[in-house]
Amino acid sequence: MIRETFPVGPLQCNCSILGDETTHQAIVVDPGDDIPGILAVLAKHALSVRQIVITHAHIDHIAAAQRLKEITGAPVTYNQADLAMVAIMDVQAAWLGVPVPDVRPPDADLPDAATVRLAGSDATVIHTPGHTPGSLCLYLPGHSLLLAGDTLFAGSVGRTDLPGGDERQLIRSIHQRLLVLPNDTLVIPGHGKATSIGREREQNPFLRSASSTT
Repeated sequence: MIRETFPVGPLQCNCSILGDETTHQAIVVDPGDDIPGILAVLAKHALSVRQIVITHAHIDHIAAAQRLKEITGAPVTYNQADLAMVAIMDVQAAWLGVPVPDVRPPDADLPDAATVRLAGSDATVIHTPGHTPGSLCLYLPGHSLLLAGDTLFAGSVGRTDLPGGDERQLIRSIHQRLLVLPNDTLVIPGHGKATSIGREREQNPFLRSASSTT
């Protein structure tokens, strides 16, 4: 499997492109910005976009999704519980002092346990509410890979002080949905460096201190 992860936009959101070497089909996860950079990676590997997946509808993760759809024809998919986040996109843009992007309802919902298909590398949707109501992760067991959005970070967890955030729900999501995965699962968070499930289970101070409340 081809995987390229690179930061986009002013908040350095990790955009990931996963592609199949044989079919040259790909999914793009969290195209928050930098359409030229995304297209350059796709062209480098001669990939065509099958699906655009959004882990949650914060502006830094979703802002460029509609533009990428218009260029590639690929559908935009995310959990519809985050439509409330889309409804306040103007407020989100004001937080950053940027123009309001064209963000629309998903072409298809991504509920818990849904499958995102990529030849030979299917991903399972894990709904992990807490950072936002519709936050999700993509788990590829065949590659020991988790794209965690802003649910889990290296040494930290997603913030919950924005609209729709719920700290107790976030910690519960991580403990019940993510820490049950194998220790060697590579975690690509929505921002910052990669980590592993085992490392976060043992060393993440936010999870150790919260263990008694889950």
